[in-house]
Amino acid sequence: MRKTLLRIAIATAVAVLLAAGAAQAIKLRVGDIVITANGGFTPTTLPKRKNAPIKLYGHARFATIDGSRPSPLRRLVLEFDKHGAVETRGLPKCTQRKLVATTTKTARRNCRGSIVGTGFGTAVVELPEQRPIKASSALTLFNGPRKHGNPTVLGHAHLDYPAPTTYVIPIEIQKIRNGRYGFKTVADFPRIANDYGSPVYGRLKIDRTWKHKGKTLSFANARCADGRLQAKAAFSFKDGTFVQGTLFRPCKVARGRK
Repeated sequence: MRKTLLRIAIATAVAVLLAAGAAQAIKLRVGDIVITANGGFTPTTLPKRKNAPIKLYGHARFATIDGSRPSPLRRLVLEFDKHGAVETRGLPKCTQRKLVATTTKTARRNCRGSIVGTGFGTAVVELPEQRPIKASSALTLFNGPRKHGNPTVLGHAHLDYPAPTTYVIPIEIQKIRNGRYGFKTVADFPRIANDYGSPVYGRLKIDRTWKHKGKTLSFANARCADGRLQAKAAFSFKDGTFVQGTLFRPCKVARGRK
């Protein structure tokens, strides 16, 4: 237990130091696992007191020192800056029933109006007595039904190897009061190929805007209250490894927009 806590502390410190640059990635290493991640938002010039539309983007890569397949990712917890907001008024909702056993093309057709983000992911599948094979899928985030009064998104992916399989991950966007952070999401990852598969790369972009009652709304919004926005990520793996890091991004106050 003490060894695990020490690993967590070291990983967090490294992340804070590397994230100080405006566009620098964070690199975390605990044991044999190495995580490289980056992310940010545009525009970076925002009002000081009033939220404005932004686009979010991010990516992460998982590897090991010896080049072997990483332990399967079990959970990803993200905490977001309190100087922001999620908007869903007038945005169509999708349900899991419309996404189960669908390809990416069918899922996007079934819930076209609910898409809030898109991306791409890759897993390495290593079946017994077979060489590792990479399997990739487009990723889609759909606006989902509210849960506990909070917005949700449904993450969708479809892999054809080793057998056609659809993965749907419901994610609640919870409001929290944790110092700098005001929102939290928890994504529990499904077992890929009965745990013979491990995610090794993923990228996402959230950029949905739409018209509602004559106004243009955005799913993601933020303000520049004190010159920066930040997020915290925590990764939990099947083998018990736990890694967390903090990412800072600077922002500027728009002239005449308080």
